[in-house]
Amino acid sequence: MNNLLILPIIIPLITGMVMVIIRRRIFAQRLLGILAIAGTGAVSAVLMSQITASGIQVLHLGGWEAPFGVSMAADMFSALLLLTASIVSLFCFIYAFRSIGREREKNFFYPLFLFLLTGVNGSFITGDIFNLFVCFEVMLISSYVLISIGGTRIQLRESIKYVLVNLTSSLLFLVAISYLYATLGTLNYAHLSVRVAEAGQDGLLTAISLLFLIVFSLKAGLLLFFWLPGSYSAPPTAIAAIFAALLTKVGIYSIIRMFTLVFYHDPDTHLIIGIMAALTMVLGAIGAVAYWDIKKILTYNVIVGVGFILAGLASNTSEGLTGAVYYLIHDIIIKALLFLIGGTVIAITGTAKLKDISGLIRTYPYLGWMFFVAAMSLAGIPPLSGFIGKLYITEGTFEAGYFWLGAIGLLTSLMVLYSVMKIFMNGFWGESYLDEEQEIEKKKTKGLLFPIAVLTALTIALGLGAEGIYAFTELAVESLTNPSLYIEAVLGKS
Repeated sequence: MNNLLILPIIIPLITGMVMVIIRRRIFAQRLLGILAIAGTGAVSAVLMSQITASGIQVLHLGGWEAPFGVSMAADMFSALLLLTASIVSLFCFIYAFRSIGREREKNFFYPLFLFLLTGVNGSFITGDIFNLFVCFEVMLISSYVLISIGGTRIQLRESIKYVLVNLTSSLLFLVAISYLYATLGTLNYAHLSVRVAEAGQDGLLTAISLLFLIVFSLKAGLLLFFWLPGSYSAPPTAIAAIFAALLTKVGIYSIIRMFTLVFYHDPDTHLIIGIMAALTMVLGAIGAVAYWDIKKILTYNVIVGVGFILAGLASNTSEGLTGAVYYLIHDIIIKALLFLIGGTVIAITGTAKLKDISGLIRTYPYLGWMFFVAAMSLAGIPPLSGFIGKLYITEGTFEAGYFWLGAIGLLTSLMVLYSVMKIFMNGFWGESYLDEEQEIEKKKTKGLLFPIAVLTALTIALGLGAEGIYAFTELAVESLTNPSLYIEAVLGKS
């Protein structure tokens, strides 16, 4: 039993509640937020060390053993995502100090940010599918307010769509949970895995698995992404960055967890995931290439990333899953980085339209070259972090005989490269057009470069230090490919 497991939920939750009480003390909220997120990251690092030394960590709340009580479980996959989420959240939080605006700060922005992180962390470590639903709702309720906070016209329009889609998916989630419990009599992940293996994944269970796939696809933006481009373009930069980095990733995590631990018996479900991933990559890449708006280009690249990660899962091979885990970590960092850079460019120029911008690299050389590094990493250019994940995912799809899926991944990678280089060549290259008023504005954006620089350094380190990180991803993949490790840790050896 490991009591540390509850801390990634308790720390941001309690801190957020304290922030609500001191809503007008902005400096205190900032300081508490930094300490809470850094503390959560430290706990995640300790959990990774414990998992490396002694295996999957489990906590049965109230002393009730699984499957009767509420269980929290962290394997290396969960712990890696906890740590990555904490790091990215910290720098998005710091970026908000100079960008979010005093009015939003007074209207509970910081506690809502912490409540969002509470839901994300809970989703990664819960061992029970109903508690996954609860954590989703904590995350989504916070995001409903964050997407609309400020009350601009575009925010209110997109928030209506965002809320309606997520309410629909939450209803379907409850229906899927009801059918699953009626069929198997349990909701604990490990116990579900045992029951499905005993019963055999027949037509009814396959239908239930596809219902869960629809639910999580709505959350992740896998094929059912019609709501995503507008919703992620509407809020301020710090909010859009954390949405792009984490919200879709919780959906991806849920799909990977369910289809490696519970519903892994029917190969047809993995083929369906592969087809959905391919269509997602193609449609997302077409959107990224077609638009000349910075926000839209970046949001469509979020969609492409979702498809690419789940192509690794669809291959159902060790190489594919290794690539999916590694690329998932990379994608959390790189999407936050790109959204922060894109938002900074918009703050400088006052527009998201590429055709109205040029020559920024002359005045902002550091920003320009950091965007170039991020663009190369996103496209999978070696030796940056995107290359390693794409290499393993492509190998996995080829090994599984899904040559069409690997080829689509490579083709859409070229389209992604074109889309981000379009931003670089049109926005940063060429003659500078900044006037004196915009030169003054430059002084107001200096505090925004620090979190961008740190995340840029991280994506470089993730690529150059791939050998050191591989040991952790190997442990993560071991638990994903061998469900018995998770089952024995949670239920005990029979």
